Amino acid sequence: MESTLKEQRGGELVLDLSPRSTVGGGVEDVYGEDRATEDQLVTPWTISVASGCTLLRDPHHNKGLAFTEKERDAHYLRGLLPPAVMSQKLQEKKLMHNIRQYDVPLHKYMAMMELEERNERLFYKLLIDNVEELLPVVYTPTVGEACQKYGSIFKRPQGLYISLKERGKILEVLKNWPERMIQIIVVTDGERILGLGDLGCQGMGIPVGKLALYTALGGVRPSACLPITIDVGTNNEKLLKDEFYIGLRQKRATGKEYYDFLHEFMTAVKQNYGEKVLVQFEDFANHNAFELLAKYGTTHLVFNDDIQGTASVVLSGLVASLKLLGGTLGDHKFLFLGAGEAGTGIAELIALEMSKQTKVPVEETRKKIWLVDSKGLIVHSRKESLQHFKKPWAHEHEHCNTLLDAVKAIKPTALIGTSGVGKTFTKEVIEAMAAFNKQPLIMALSNPTSQAECTAEEAYTWTEGRVIFASGSPFDPVEYNGKTYVPGQANNAYIFPGLGFGLVISGAIRVHDDMLLAASEALAGQVTQEHYDKGMIYPPLSNIRKISAHIAANVAAKAYELGVATRLPRPADLVKYAESCMYTPNYRTYR
Repeated sequence: MESTLKEQRGGELVLDLSPRSTVGGGVEDVYGEDRATEDQLVTPWTISVASGCTLLRDPHHNKGLAFTEKERDAHYLRGLLPPAVMSQKLQEKKLMHNIRQYDVPLHKYMAMMELEERNERLFYKLLIDNVEELLPVVYTPTVGEACQKYGSIFKRPQGLYISLKERGKILEVLKNWPERMIQIIVVTDGERILGLGDLGCQGMGIPVGKLALYTALGGVRPSACLPITIDVGTNNEKLLKDEFYIGLRQKRATGKEYYDFLHEFMTAVKQNYGEKVLVQFEDFANHNAFELLAKYGTTHLVFNDDIQGTASVVLSGLVASLKLLGGTLGDHKFLFLGAGEAGTGIAELIALEMSKQTKVPVEETRKKIWLVDSKGLIVHSRKESLQHFKKPWAHEHEHCNTLLDAVKAIKPTALIGTSGVGKTFTKEVIEAMAAFNKQPLIMALSNPTSQAECTAEEAYTWTEGRVIFASGSPFDPVEYNGKTYVPGQANNAYIFPGLGFGLVISGAIRVHDDMLLAASEALAGQVTQEHYDKGMIYPPLSNIRKISAHIAANVAAKAYELGVATRLPRPADLVKYAESCMYTPNYRTYR
C-alpha cells in the first residue's frame, strides 16, 4: 500500500517519520492496570472512593450481587442489594440464559449494551467466554441494524460526538472525555457504514462495537479506548426527515471545509493524547479514506481497517488456503468484484506478499490480480477515466462487461467479493469457477449477511462440495452429500485487535505495510491440520485471545525491527509479554 499512497504523499514514506503537523503534548506512557494479580486488593476510585449508590451506578466498578459481605459493609451497600451473594460465574450463566430468550438479534444487542453500561467487567466476561455466539450480536451483522435504528434506541452516550458545531473547539471537546490515558481511538464519519451507506451520526455503533472487540479479543483496557463520531452532516434524506435522528440536519460538508475539520481533529488528538495514540479510521467513503490514510500515515499512528485490516485478514486466508490448493501465491490468479477501498487494499497487500516471496517488483506481481467494478473489468483502455486508486490494476486485456465474462476470460483460482452488493456471485459465475478449478476459492466478503455476494450453502451446492469458502459475516455449517462443511469467516476481528494491541505494547509511532504482512502470517500460522481437514482456512474464534497475542507479538517484533517502537528495552519473549499485558475481566476484590 505504501507504493500506491506514496504518490499522494508527495513521495513521503511512513518510515520517513515526517515532522509535518507534529505537535507537542500527550499523556504519561502508562500501561498496566491489569498487571496486578487478581487476588491483590484494589480501591474503586472515581473522583473519590466510590461507595453506596455511586458504586452501584459506576459500570467500571459495579459487581452487582457479587459484592461480598465484607465489601457490602465497607462500601455502605447494606440494604441497597438483595441479601444473596452471587459469583461472577453464576451471574454469567444467568445473563446468557436471559439473552438466549430473545428471538430478535437487535434485542440481544440492546441487552448487551445495557449490560456494558451497568457492569463493564461482566459484559467483557460474557463476550470473551461466549465469543462465537456473541460476536455477531455486538458486531456484524447485528450492529448494522443497530446503526440504522440508533436514533430510536439511543439511551446514553458511549463515545464522543464531534460535529461542525465544535469547529475551533475540538481540543476542548476531547478534554471533556473523562478518561485521560487513551491509547486507541476508532473514528467514523458515518458515510459508508458496512454495506448500508450513509448513516450519518448514527454510525456511532461501529466505533463502539470495534472498541468492544479491541478489549474482548485483543486485551486493550476499556478505559484506554475512545469511540468518536465526526458529524459533518448526512446526505441520507430519510434520516434528515426522521424526527428521531440524533445528528446534524444538513447535507455533508465536503472539500476544503471537510478536510480542514478533519485536520483540526487529527492535530487535537495528537496534542491531547501524544504521539502513540492509534487512530483507526472506520467506514469512511472511498474518496476520503485513501486521502486521509495518505495524508496522516507519515505524521500519525493511523490505520484504516476497511483498507488495511480487511486486506490483512483476507491475505491470511489466501496464505492458509495454499495448503489445500498447492503452490505459492504467485502461481495463482485472483479476480475481485468490487474495486473500492477494501478490494484495492486487499489486492495491493496480496501483490506485496507475492513480491516479498518472489523478489519480483510489485508492479509485476499486480498483473496476477484483476478487478471488476460497476463498469466491468478494469483494463488499460479505461485508465484515463479511472480513480487514482484503481489505476495500478488497469492491465492490458480486452474489456469484459460482466463478472461472468471476466471469470471466463481470466480463469482465476480465487474469486473475491468486496462489492457490497448481495447475490452477485450467481450460479453461472460459481459454476464457471468450478469448471476450471478442482478447488475454487470463493470469498464473499461483503457485510452484513444480506449483502454477501453468495451464501455458504450456494457455494458448496453449486460446486458440488469442492469449494474453499469464506465470508465476511458468519454462516452456519452446511451439509452436502452427507458431509458437513464449516464455512470460514474472513472477519476483521481476527486482525485489528491483535494488530492494535501489538502497536500499543511496543509503543509504535507509525503503521507500516510490513506490520500488516506480519499480522497475516501470524494468523495463517494458527490454522492447524485439524482445521484444514474441515475445509477451514481460519482458526476458530474461540481461540481468539491466543491468536491475538501471537499477532500482537509479530506486529511488535516488526515495529522493533523497523525502528518505530519506543517501549524499551524490547521484551525477551513478546508472546508472553503480550499475554501478561492483556486486560482480564474477572472481578477484583475491594478494600
